[in-house]
Amino acid sequence: MQAEVIIVAAGKGERMGRELPKPFLPLCGTPLLIHTLRAVAQSLFITRIIIVVAPEREALCCDLLRKYAPLRIPVTVVHGGAERQDSVRLGLAALESTSEIVAIHDAARPFLDRKILECSIEAAADYGGALVAVPARDTIKRVAEDGTVLETIPRQQLWFAQTPQTFRVSLIREAHARAVAEGVTATDDAALIERLGKPIKIVLGSQQNFKITTPEDLQFAEALFLNTSKSNESTKKTGDE
Repeated sequence: MQAEVIIVAAGKGERMGRELPKPFLPLCGTPLLIHTLRAVAQSLFITRIIIVVAPEREALCCDLLRKYAPLRIPVTVVHGGAERQDSVRLGLAALESTSEIVAIHDAARPFLDRKILECSIEAAADYGGALVAVPARDTIKRVAEDGTVLETIPRQQLWFAQTPQTFRVSLIREAHARAVAEGVTATDDAALIERLGKPIKIVLGSQQNFKITTPEDLQFAEALFLNTSKSNESTKKTGDE
């Protein structure tokens, strides 16, 4: 099973309150984008990575790739658009003509597990579309504009969407083309597939596969990374003994 991956890294990351967008901020001394690329490149299913960046960040992205290269697989950098949906569409245009499966992943999710990525690819091959997600754990309230609770929403069928969102290339291209023709903007790519009436298979994600959005998220990611690194080092020493 083979697939290409589109890494969406063209956003401004305004909620982070930094001059640089999130993908280029350091996480334990290494840019967040590089952590994400390394996580994706662990899978032997992946034949190529396309990074979508803002035009003004292309030089910085290429410098980082040279500095931290090589990865196991080829990487292509393309320009993004005004909105995330535009960036994904431009990434889709850069796929190889023979590509059948594409996984679309946020650059700000560096803790993607290889098995989750591969399960999403397999599910997309079977169903046409796959969405990595986790079930809602907390009680969810619907709230009015004045801040008062309107109702409690049963959470048994509620899931929090993550990435990757993985699709047959022909299907996601059709979904994006229709969205452009009808002037539709969706919050994620799976929503565009839903508008086609096509099935999307849920693939169980991980709480660690969270999106780094705020300074607090970045602090938590650093703590998680350091803890994981220590755990791996301890396991390695035990094995050596």
